[in-house]
Amino acid sequence: MMKAKVKTIKEFLLDPRFVNYTLIASIFIVMFTLIQFQLVNRYIYNLLVMVLIMIVMSTSLNIATGFLGELVLGHAGFMGIGAYTAAIIGIALRPYIGADLLLFVVSAIGAMTLAGIAGLLVGTPALRLRGDYLGIMTLGFGEIVRNLITNLSSITNGAQGLAGIPRIMTFPIAFWTTVLIVSVIFLFMNSRHGRAILSIREDEIASESVGINITRYKLIAFVLASMFAGIGGAMFAFKEGFLAPVSFNFLKSVEIFVIVVLGGMGSLSGSIVSSIVLVFLPEYLRDFKEYRYLLYSSILVITMLYRPKGLMGTKEFNFTQFKASVSRVVTRLKTRFRKGRDH
Repeated sequence: MMKAKVKTIKEFLLDPRFVNYTLIASIFIVMFTLIQFQLVNRYIYNLLVMVLIMIVMSTSLNIATGFLGELVLGHAGFMGIGAYTAAIIGIALRPYIGADLLLFVVSAIGAMTLAGIAGLLVGTPALRLRGDYLGIMTLGFGEIVRNLITNLSSITNGAQGLAGIPRIMTFPIAFWTTVLIVSVIFLFMNSRHGRAILSIREDEIASESVGINITRYKLIAFVLASMFAGIGGAMFAFKEGFLAPVSFNFLKSVEIFVIVVLGGMGSLSGSIVSSIVLVFLPEYLRDFKEYRYLLYSSILVITMLYRPKGLMGTKEFNFTQFKASVSRVVTRLKTRFRKGRDH
């Protein structure tokens, strides 16, 4: 009886969900402790929050580009809608809401709603297109949003930028918002709705023949991607404290797209890893000024040559498989060492 009970506890401790939750909590505790004891300077602190924002942006784009398989090049447009919506709400409600977390939640809900409505309005006609045509249309959408933000100067203060946004984006708020969004995307993609979206990516005609509503699921994926991009925009607005239209131009959309491609189209773990790499790498290459972009591009080209499907492909990080892989490598090294010693 006791033996059976011990086995049950062991199984519980090795459960992938328990391991993942423990890993996430451990990362937060370590980072939060380092920040509290001022072992992380302000520069690294801002980079960490920026990494979390890019994780939200890249994982949200992964729904439409990676899991659904559609080319979307205007993701910064949804980010811009979310950022300005949250900023305007935040400025208006700051005198009435003193709690930073509550202010962020209220503003993020507004940003998510407006970005979702924009996604619905754009996605309905846009998803009739495919491949390059869809990419060009979404690219045009991103530029339209940027021009609207520039010209609606009575609301957004135009090209001069919107100032006075409360800087309430702390590491704990950014961290747990990111965990919540990535968890929701992960659970959704592992539900029957997520599998329907994956089947559309693999074979649209076959999916339709088994009764999957192609238009409906494409629209769901597109709207979800735009809603989460709106939250990413809200996080960005409250981190920077100042917004300018140039922050949401074509290059920003390309930056998010490159993160998804580098990490692996269809892998949330890959998007997380590549977000960390592509946020920290350009910053640490600043010392090489003239060669920074050359090195940055070379690393991307080499990665694409040797890992054409991205760093993670379509796989997700699994602690149990990682542990088994490490054990196999250690066993092989021990075997080679023993053979070398015997000879």
